[in-house]
Amino acid sequence: MESLPHDALHHIFSLLPLRQIIICRCVSKHLHSLLTSPSHSPPLPLLALRPHHHHLSSSPPSLHVFDPSLRRWLRLPLDFLLPFRSPHPVAASSSGLLFLWADSPSSSKSLLLCNPLTRLFRPLPPLGSAWSRHGSVLVDSSSSDVMVLTELAALYFSPSSPSPSNKWLKFSSNLPSKPRSPILTSHSVFALCDVGSPWRSQWKLFCCTISKLRSSQTWTTLDKPAWGDVFDILKRPRLVKGNAGKILMVGGLKSSFSLNSVCSTILILRLDLESWEWDEAGRMPVEMFKCFQECSKFKVFGGGDRVCFSAKRLGKLALWDNVGGKGEWQWIEGLPGGGDGLCRGFVFEARLTPLP
Repeated sequence: MESLPHDALHHIFSLLPLRQIIICRCVSKHLHSLLTSPSHSPPLPLLALRPHHHHLSSSPPSLHVFDPSLRRWLRLPLDFLLPFRSPHPVAASSSGLLFLWADSPSSSKSLLLCNPLTRLFRPLPPLGSAWSRHGSVLVDSSSSDVMVLTELAALYFSPSSPSPSNKWLKFSSNLPSKPRSPILTSHSVFALCDVGSPWRSQWKLFCCTISKLRSSQTWTTLDKPAWGDVFDILKRPRLVKGNAGKILMVGGLKSSFSLNSVCSTILILRLDLESWEWDEAGRMPVEMFKCFQECSKFKVFGGGDRVCFSAKRLGKLALWDNVGGKGEWQWIEGLPGGGDGLCRGFVFEARLTPLP
């Protein structure tokens, strides 16, 4: 095989899915070198777990991912990030690149961009450590542009076309309250904010484009008469990035409008950004919801057609899988890394992508 021309080998392996290419890379050094180059194979969709803080100093550092097709947990080593230490993955782009916080040699926090398959990385311009503690890292679904958002300010950077000074662009966010589960998609930011009182929450959906942030314009409240009480029927709603042109809102379905209403299940609503209409995308089965009913707090992560739910002391994840429009609900067993079971994560579409 090693005597074959590289063009012929590239053509042969271009016919394989990415999962098989990754396996073939482990056969020999020759194939590993050959198959580490950029590939046009379809991405490998994975669900990645953000490591618990008490595991950040563990050796060697790694990213735990779940392959929904094989229903197996995999571990992607992150030991190539030296001299940066304690990497903490927080987000990924649809182009197969991973964003993570890490301790730089100067003991400050740095945001890194890497591809764990090609083992290449690039540090982004330095940031203060306060941004890693209080900021939400958002990645655009259509590019590798990244934003770090807080209640008072936002930083924006485009690795593919950085500003001439190679610095973060800083804007005032001017949100009415701390943003909940903000998402960045198609150069627009969406976030839920509580505009209610200390005694009763009232959630509203806010939106702002990057161009408006640059011109110091305020956020727009998205609320239409046809939506009715869509923000009142969910308890502790969260946003999840949907497929192109859609966003998901997830929360506990209230059994009544009383202040301390209990929830009957977990509901997934879907907003079409073209028609501005909501529809029901999924509803957790009653038997599965019983495992979450006694938990005062649960976490939601995912994107597109897959959404995961975790809760304290549960020891497993609930997965809504709508690939192919099936809308199936299933358990993911064997959570790695220990912890209290309250997991956070994101979708990682693995690709053999060069860094921008």
